[in-house]
Amino acid sequence: MLSWRTAPPGRRDLVVTVVALALLLLWDFSGADLTLARTIANESGFPWRNAWVTRHLLHDGGRWLAGGVLAVLVWRAWRCPPSDLLGARQRWWALGVVLLNLIVVPTFKRFSDTSCPWELAEFGGSARFVSHWSWGVLDGGSGHCFPSGHAVAAFCFLALYFAWRDASPVVARRWLWAVLTAGALFGAAQVLRGAHYVSHAAWSAWICWTLSAAVDAVRRRRSRRPSPARPAAEPGSPA
Repeated sequence: MLSWRTAPPGRRDLVVTVVALALLLLWDFSGADLTLARTIANESGFPWRNAWVTRHLLHDGGRWLAGGVLAVLVWRAWRCPPSDLLGARQRWWALGVVLLNLIVVPTFKRFSDTSCPWELAEFGGSARFVSHWSWGVLDGGSGHCFPSGHAVAAFCFLALYFAWRDASPVVARRWLWAVLTAGALFGAAQVLRGAHYVSHAAWSAWICWTLSAAVDAVRRRRSRRPSPARPAAEPGSPA
C-alpha cells in the first residue's frame, strides 16, 4: 500500500480536492455562514467594515501586494536567469494558471445572484439571506458577491506550488503555506467587513486549487507522452 508521501502527486491532489469539497459542502448546508455573520454584525451593520486594518491594510494593501507578485511573475517569465528553479516553459505554465484563476473566479462572481452580508435587512440593508446554491433565486440585493474575488488575490498563486514541488519541494511547501495564510487573512478581513461569508473565500480557494491541480495533471501527462520517433534515413542519403 502506498503511503501519503510515496503516492503519485496526482492521487494526492485528487484526495485533497475531494476532501476539501466534502468539508465545504458540509459547511454550506450547516448554515454556519449566517450564524457567524450574526456574531460579527448587529442591526447597524458590521463594525469592522471601514476599519483601517480590514479595509486599507488587508483589502487595499492585499490588492497592491498581489499586483506586485504578479508583476514579478511576468518579469521572471520574460527575463529570468537560467539558474532559476523552473525552466521557461514551466514559468509560462505557472503564469498562465495564475491568470486563469484570476479570470474564472471573477467571471463566476459576475453571474452570481448572491448579495454580500452587509446588504441583509437584519444588518441594516434590504436583502434577505438566500443560499448561493439557490440558483436563479434573487435575494433583493445587488448580487455578484459569490465567490470572494478578493481572496483570489492570494489563492490564484496556488499555481506556483504545483510548478515548484518537483524542482524544490521545500520551496513549494513554504509557498503553499504562505499563500494559504495570506488567503485566510484576506478572506477573514472581508468576512469581518461584511463583504463576504466564510464560504465565499473557501470556495475561491477550492476553485483555484482545483484549476491549478487540473492543469498540472495535464502538464504531467503531456510530459510523459513519448516523442514521435524520427524516420530513419534512407540508404545513401546524407545524415
